[in-house]
Amino acid sequence: MPSRDVTQRVRERIRSASQLRFGERGAQLAVLAGMLLVVLGVGVFIGVLDAVREVDDIAALDEPVLRALASVRSPVATAVLTAITTVAGPVVLPVVVLVGALVWALVGKARWQASLLAGAMVVCTAVSLTVKAVVARPRPPLGTMTAAGVQSTYSFPSGHTIGTATFLLVLGYLVWVRRPRLRSMVWWALGIAAGTLVVALSRLYLGYHFLTDVVASLALAVAVLGGVVVVDRRRAGLAARRAAVTGSVGVDPPSEASAISTDGGCPRCDSNARPSD
Repeated sequence: MPSRDVTQRVRERIRSASQLRFGERGAQLAVLAGMLLVVLGVGVFIGVLDAVREVDDIAALDEPVLRALASVRSPVATAVLTAITTVAGPVVLPVVVLVGALVWALVGKARWQASLLAGAMVVCTAVSLTVKAVVARPRPPLGTMTAAGVQSTYSFPSGHTIGTATFLLVLGYLVWVRRPRLRSMVWWALGIAAGTLVVALSRLYLGYHFLTDVVASLALAVAVLGGVVVVDRRRAGLAARRAAVTGSVGVDPPSEASAISTDGGCPRCDSNARPSD
């Protein structure tokens, strides 16, 4: 009946508008969370840097940790961690990122996510090199290194650690945010923590970095992740706002099946959304 059709259309329009408003509010909260991550990461980094300059607080653990790990080395562990640190190094990891981003963009049709991942890696590399040059902290003593003379750059922060942490954190976020679930977030967090800590441990175990080097790198990686979250969710919020405006001027709302995406939000409000100019 016509009256029933009109009532149904009105209900769908109201439901669609509420879903779009929820998507916009969720994006705003995520932007705030991203800003907090930036503040947290930068704050921890500044604290570690101050400890390094003053040689106190956490920096007091640098030498003891270095000596303790050097005393428990074994041929097998050294070989395994050397292989891991090579994969996470400036030769292999950039190739992995480049190939992965291209495949994700071209095959997975996720150009926005691939661009964010590549951009985050460029930013973290630039930050790492800049901080190294400014702080100019020498490497640990050659006698503590498993292969003296291999590392020619400054020590603070650890480039291997910040690169791996940024790659895993940003990749995990970009994949998870498309289908956000608490259980998957826990699994992603565990995997990211394990991968990052193994690389950080390899740098300490092999004697190439101090404890404060890797802690500062982790803090910077968290800050980079926060920046990615802010950029990505602001884009999602703009898409939600534009979709809400479009719906308010009389455009038919999407069906219930398409109005709610698999992540519980608006299909035009996720990372794949592209707001018009």
